Amino acid sequence: MNELKFEQLLEAGCHFGHLKRKWNPKMAPYIFKEHNGIHVIDLQKTIVKADEAAAALKQIAKSGKKVLFVATKKQAKDVVAEMAKSVDMPFVTERWPGGMLTNFTTIRKAVKKMNSLDQLMHDKDFNNISKRERLQVQRERAKLDKNLGSIADLNRLPSALFIIDINKEHIAVAEARRLNIPTFALVDTNTNPDLIDFPIPANDDASKSIAAILKHMTEAIQEGLNERMLDKDAQKEDEEEVMNEEATPVERKTRPRRPRNEAPKAEEAPAAE
Repeated sequence: MNELKFEQLLEAGCHFGHLKRKWNPKMAPYIFKEHNGIHVIDLQKTIVKADEAAAALKQIAKSGKKVLFVATKKQAKDVVAEMAKSVDMPFVTERWPGGMLTNFTTIRKAVKKMNSLDQLMHDKDFNNISKRERLQVQRERAKLDKNLGSIADLNRLPSALFIIDINKEHIAVAEARRLNIPTFALVDTNTNPDLIDFPIPANDDASKSIAAILKHMTEAIQEGLNERMLDKDAQKEDEEEVMNEEATPVERKTRPRRPRNEAPKAEEAPAAE
């Protein structure tokens, strides 16, 4: 995991906050100063908080758990989708389906319906139904895929949420808090960082700023996944060694033995000249 540098964040515009009149007073500890009516975020504190979040995400990934990325705002959608895919994590970039966490069983039913529509569309008899019915099935499948395709492999509740713009994604934040699911988020000067377990003070409106922070987070997740893989390989090697050690006495027991009454064969004497 590469170190997050001050110059890197500055270049990405992570320090730009909102207008002073739009600020949330609870963000005061993370504000460096006011410049031309705009609050400037303290990037030194951003680095500290980002490192804390990255360390926690690394441990979650190392334990084999899933982190759900949430970002439906235009400037964050593509960045989040790309970054989440790179570490094989689920994401929501279209519309947050209300009750996705608190009513997870219903969401799973919708995903199962999507899978059943897939089976129907690949069935050889699919072309035998009317054109109108085929279109209805295809449209329903496309709609489900748009909203739920990125979480189709999420078989259980995620172990954490990473959110871009907690004001916009307030429903996701509320559901996570209700279920005690840890939350990670970019918090701009117009948000309440107390709502988030691991707040990262940074500009959440610019795609460059979002990408800079997310890159650091996904690198930490990838590192955790790599360590998990190494641990698995080491465990597998240990198990194989134990099996080999245990196999030796077994092999001895299974070797064919000479009957007790049978005398050993004498060597043939050389023929007399």
